Parts: sequence; structure tokens; C-alpha cells
Amino acid sequence: MTDSTSPPTPTRLPFRAALPFWLSLGMIPLVLASAMLGGLWVLTPMLAAWGVFATLDAALGLNTDGLDPQTKESALFWHRLITLIWAPLQFLMIFGLIWYIPRTDHLGGLEIYFVAVGMGVLSGSIGIVYAHELMHQKNKTERWLGDMLMGMALYGHFRSEHLLVHHRYIGTPRDPVTARYNESFWRFYPRVLKGCLVSSFKAERDMLARKNLPWWHRTNPFWRYWTIQLAFLVLAFALGGWLGLVIFVVQALSAIFQLELVNYVEHYGLTRKYLGNGKYEHVKPRHSWNASHAASNWFLINLQRHSDHHFKPDRRFPLLQTYDKDEAPQLPYGYPVMTFFALFPRKWRAMMNPRVQEWRNTHYPEIEDWSDYNKARHRV
Repeated sequence: MTDSTSPPTPTRLPFRAALPFWLSLGMIPLVLASAMLGGLWVLTPMLAAWGVFATLDAALGLNTDGLDPQTKESALFWHRLITLIWAPLQFLMIFGLIWYIPRTDHLGGLEIYFVAVGMGVLSGSIGIVYAHELMHQKNKTERWLGDMLMGMALYGHFRSEHLLVHHRYIGTPRDPVTARYNESFWRFYPRVLKGCLVSSFKAERDMLARKNLPWWHRTNPFWRYWTIQLAFLVLAFALGGWLGLVIFVVQALSAIFQLELVNYVEHYGLTRKYLGNGKYEHVKPRHSWNASHAASNWFLINLQRHSDHHFKPDRRFPLLQTYDKDEAPQLPYGYPVMTFFALFPRKWRAMMNPRVQEWRNTHYPEIEDWSDYNKARHRV
């Protein structure tokens, strides 16, 4: 793991320290331009989000530097600010376009579809990533902003699933988000859509039951999720009619698709060792794929330092550390490239299965039969 040997950080880190993470703001004018100009411009958000950052990754290589994990939160003002301002900016972008598009006549049906998908690229590859950062914080304002961002993707239950299920059961059959060895994305996707909704609802229901409260109690956050999502649907219809509603739903579906593509990549084939009696070993950095590619980590606010995120879930994104291959499995490319290859099962298996086998041989040479670990069920 990278250890910082730099002198103590100042009271507030300068803006230039956070500047690379602000690159995502450039996506907003691209999405707006795609709607205003039409034509091939409707493809620019998708090309920029993945093609440009994949190219920059190839040019810039890896970045294993990191801030001292003991850096005080007060020093991270400029890092935190980007996550705080993103929700209102995304809201204005999405609902501004929902108002604008039905009132213009220069976009055909296919162009409108790609503009909506481009909006989803923004709300998925940036908005949900920022929501993920916000939902991990104890501050109520940040959690509310996270809920608003997930509500714009019609995926509010992700917070309950991520905090109560995924982090607790990562690398086990009880975690729908851990992609099984040899499982293609196209099998994973419908499974995870259902599994995350069911597991998150059960987790909240069980927490209420331990307090002798029914699932329909007002403190169940699902009421908040549903209310926010319904409000956004009503607003979309009020601003843009049926077309506005369709645009909003298409961007949400696009965002969800990107989220689950990333989820598929993050833990593919990695499992925690079963200890018997329904117990598994503790989560370690080796149970998540790590990627230290510079540009895509700027774009995704260090999401690819996922090994450290699961090892230390309370760390804010600027403080996440990276690991070498002896401590955590390494992805050959950043998420922009890996999510593309995940769409093609044969290519994906050829690339990733040998890496999973090497990981197994390195960390668990005593396990000779992996058949139970490869299944959706295990001995519990």
C-alpha cells in the first residue's frame, strides 16, 4: 500500500490539489451541446466519458500517490465541494433538458434517445459515483444529497443495499453484487437488479423488526426513496409531458446500466474464504479489484481504489490508498475499458479468468475445490 511520507497537511489543501477531480464538470456543457446541436453531437457525452478517459489512461499510466490517510477532513474542502455542488447541477441539467427538448424541433426520435442516454452517462458515471461517496458519510446533508442523486436514477434503494448488504457480505453468496466466476454480465445484470431490491428491502425490514417495528414504519428509508423518485417523475411529466417522462426514465435506465457494469467489474470472481458455521473471513484488500489508472480515477473520484474502500469504508475519496499486486488483484485497464470488455463475455473470460485463477493460487492455495464458490449458493 502507498504510504505518504509528506509533511503534515495544511489547514486546507489548495484548490490545485483537488483540480483533477473537477474535470467531471466538463461533462455538463457536453450534454447540453448534444441537445442543442443534435446530429453526431449526441454521441459526444458517451465518447468523452469513456473514450477520452481511456485514452488519457493509456497516455498517463498509473498513479500510486496518495494523501496521508490521517489528513483532517477540514483540509479537504475543495475535494468535498465538488460532491456537494454536483446534485443541484445535475438536477438543473436533467430537468432543464426535459423542459427544452419537447419545445424544440431540430431533434429526431433517435437523437432524443441518444441525448437521454448521454444524460444517463452523466448521472450514472458521475452522479451515482458521487452519491456513493455521499451515502458513506455521517453528515445528514451529504446523505440527503446522495439520496437525491440516486432518486434521479430511480435507484434509491442502492443506499440500503450498499451499506447494509454489499459491505457486509461482499465476496459471499449473500451479496448479489459480487459477480460469480464465469458469470457473464448479461446473466449478472437481471440477477443483480432483482437481488439488490429484495436484499435491501429485507435488510431494512429486519432492522425495524429488531426494534419491534413493522416494515411500513415511517422510519423505513424506502418511504424516502419512493417519495423522491415519485416527485422526480411527476416533475418530469410537468415540465415535458409524456416525452419528458420518457426522457427521464431512459436517462435513469442508462445510469443504472452503468452502475451495474461497474459493480460487475469490481468484484468479479473474488470470494472470501468460508470458515464454516456460516462464517467467512474478514474483508481484506484482496477481495476487490484495484486499479491505479490516473485519468479514470480523477473522473471517478478514486472509485477504482476499490480495494481500500472496502478495507476502510469510512475514508473519503481523496484519502483512499492504492495497493500493489501482492496485496490486491490488479485490473489491466481502468473502468472505461473494463466495462466495455464486460459486454463481451468471451473476451471478458479470456482476460479475467486467468487473473482469478492466479489470485486463487496466490491467496488460497489450500482450496482445491472451488465448485461451491463458483455457485450462487454456498454452505451457510
